[in-house]
Amino acid sequence: MGPGNRPLDLEWLEDFQALAETGNFSRAAEARSIAQPAFSRHIRALEEWVGVDLFDRSAHPVALTAAGKRFQPLLQEVLAGLQAARVEARDAHDLDAASLSFAATHVLSLTFFPRWLGSVEARLSMGPIQTISDSSQACEDLMLQRRVQFVLCHGHAGAPGRLDEAQYPVQRLSDDVLVPVAAPDANGAPQHALGADRAPSVLAYSEASGLGRIMRSIQDSEFGKGFASSLPVVFTAHHAALLRTMALEGRGLAWLPMSLVADDLRSGTLVDAGAGGWRVPVDIRLYRQLAAMTPVAEGLWQLVSKA
Repeated sequence: MGPGNRPLDLEWLEDFQALAETGNFSRAAEARSIAQPAFSRHIRALEEWVGVDLFDRSAHPVALTAAGKRFQPLLQEVLAGLQAARVEARDAHDLDAASLSFAATHVLSLTFFPRWLGSVEARLSMGPIQTISDSSQACEDLMLQRRVQFVLCHGHAGAPGRLDEAQYPVQRLSDDVLVPVAAPDANGAPQHALGADRAPSVLAYSEASGLGRIMRSIQDSEFGKGFASSLPVVFTAHHAALLRTMALEGRGLAWLPMSLVADDLRSGTLVDAGAGGWRVPVDIRLYRQLAAMTPVAEGLWQLVSKA
């Protein structure tokens, strides 16, 4: 059986998408949850099925060849069509027709999401709801793998994420602000303060955090060149809730969403470590799948689009 007659494994198409998005075999294999040698074999098998090389492996990062660039949009149409067909088939059999699936960043799943969901349910009959709470990077992976219908996360115009780069539809639901906070000393002053003679210890977000991506992208432009590198980082974590706990313990200063620390600031268990400045406005955003979704999911999107 020649290469053109061999069966096509749909998993290869998902692997192609992952490599095209990341430009890196290791990261793409990790996103697809398979070993890199097996992932590489899948890509080679797909190229043999097509009959041409789809990736230029000599480029860093790995780049699409001219054939690969032509193949990608057609493949996206095929995958979107398969997803739409899957949705329609499930609807026809009344399976999951009223269900919604969300991926929400950890901090928003604790603060914004329950209140927002309640306001939506007052206007839309939604049925069963599945929610996954994780890091921004993990939520993006779930959307790119078409495992959820919606992603709820923070965003900033100066720090586009992978869903922005892939042009997923997005709606701004509300706003938030990252506030530099620290535990107070006996006099009520921040134990770690910006603008002081001594640089404060910083509690930072990890690479997987969307808030971390925002802070890393805009700090130097907003606060002055070299600002980020001038601050000593003493602790790193994915989740804002963990950084809040460390800040309450007096371990350092953290830029935390106002939606998370408003009560702390009112009670005085945390205080503004920037004297009202050094704040970063951010959006609370909802992204949706590119392909057609269930009727209730489309109804939700129409509702937020009109708000």
